[in-house]
Amino acid sequence: MPIINRFADLSEEITEWRRDIHAHPELLYDTHRTAELVAEKLKAFGVDEIATGIGRTGVVGVIRGKTDTSGKVIGLRADMDALPLEEITGKPYASTIPGKMHACGHDGHTAMLLGAAKYLAETRNFDGTAVVIFQPAEEGGAGAKAMIEDGLMDRFGIQEVFGMHNLPGEPVGTFHIRPGGIMAAADRLRIEIEGTGCHAAKPHEGVDTILVGTHIVQAVQSIASRNTDPLKSVVVSLTTFNAGFTDNVIPQTAVLRGTVRTLDPEIRDMAEARLKQIVPTIAEAFGAKATIHYKRDYPITSNHEAQTEFAAGIAREIAGADNVDTDVAPTMGGEDFSFMLEERPGAFIFAGNGDTAMLHHPAYDFNDELIPVGCSYWVKLVETAMKAG
Repeated sequence: MPIINRFADLSEEITEWRRDIHAHPELLYDTHRTAELVAEKLKAFGVDEIATGIGRTGVVGVIRGKTDTSGKVIGLRADMDALPLEEITGKPYASTIPGKMHACGHDGHTAMLLGAAKYLAETRNFDGTAVVIFQPAEEGGAGAKAMIEDGLMDRFGIQEVFGMHNLPGEPVGTFHIRPGGIMAAADRLRIEIEGTGCHAAKPHEGVDTILVGTHIVQAVQSIASRNTDPLKSVVVSLTTFNAGFTDNVIPQTAVLRGTVRTLDPEIRDMAEARLKQIVPTIAEAFGAKATIHYKRDYPITSNHEAQTEFAAGIAREIAGADNVDTDVAPTMGGEDFSFMLEERPGAFIFAGNGDTAMLHHPAYDFNDELIPVGCSYWVKLVETAMKAG
C-alpha cells in the first residue's frame, strides 16, 4: 500500500496521541481537554494560525503552502467528542472516566488529522491553504452547525470541505464512498399523550395512555410499509416509552420519543406529514389527546459529485483501485458533516477499520493500523488538489 513513508515513522507518536485522547473522553461541547491538546500540538507543529472557541470548543488551524498562486482553500474536518457509554475493552488505555468512552473512533479521527497537520506544516508542498477543523459535538449536538454559525466557512475562506470516518467490518486499507446521499437525515420526535388516569381495576373510568401509546407505536410503522416507495428508504423508530409509576394506577400521561431517518427530501417531508396526521388521530379515536413535537435535526449527508470523484481518485492512489468502493450502500446513520456539505462542495468518505466491534458498542476501539492510511489520504488530498508548482 503506497502510504507516505513519513507516516511509518510518525505512526507510533500519533498512536500515543490517539490513546491519550481515548483515555480521556469528553462529551458534546465539553471537549476542553481535547481542544487544548489539539491547539498545543498545532502550535508545536508551527501551524500559521490557530483559532479556538469556534462553535464553543472547536479548534481551527491554518497551514499555508509554499506558494499561493492558486488561491485555493480546502477544509479537512475531524470530530473530537465521545459517547455516554461504559467501556468494556479492558485496554491499557481504556477510558478513565466512568460512563464515557470513545465508541465511534473520533479519537482516531482527531489523531489522524493532527498527524496530517504535522506533515503539512513540515513540508508545505502545496500551492494554497489547508484548513484543519477539529469539531466538538458531532454525537447529537450539531457541533458542525455551531462552527458554521461562528463563521467557520467565511472567516477562513474555505472553498471545499472533506470529511472521513472509520468503518468497522471493512479491511484496513479500503475506502468507501458514493456521490449523493451517503448518510441519512436524522430527525427527532417527542409525543406527549394526555388521557384520564384511574384505578387499574376500573379502566372503563379512564382513558389509558399506555394503550393509546401502543397503538401509536404500531400505526407509525405504516409510514415505511404503506406510504413509502419500496425502492426508497425510511426508518421510524420509537425508542422510549415513559408512563406510570405503579402497578395499580392507569397513568394520566405518557411520553414517547424516537427518530426518523431518510435519504430523500421528499420522503423526509412525507414522513413528517404522516406522523403529524397519524399521532393525534389515533389518540383522538381513544378519547385522548396527543401532541407531537418534530425537530428536523441533521440533514442528509449528500456528497457533491465532482468532489466525490476527486476523493475516490485520492483513495485509489493510497489503496489501489480494487480497494476503493465508489458505490457503497448508504447508511441510515446520521452525521453532522451534512451541515458543512450544505455550505460548501465536498465529500465524506469511509475508511475500513478492520474486524472490530461496531460503532457505538462498548467493546469498540479504533484500529491504530488505520492511522498511516488516513494521514496519507489527507496529505495526498491537499497536495493533489493544490499541486505545488
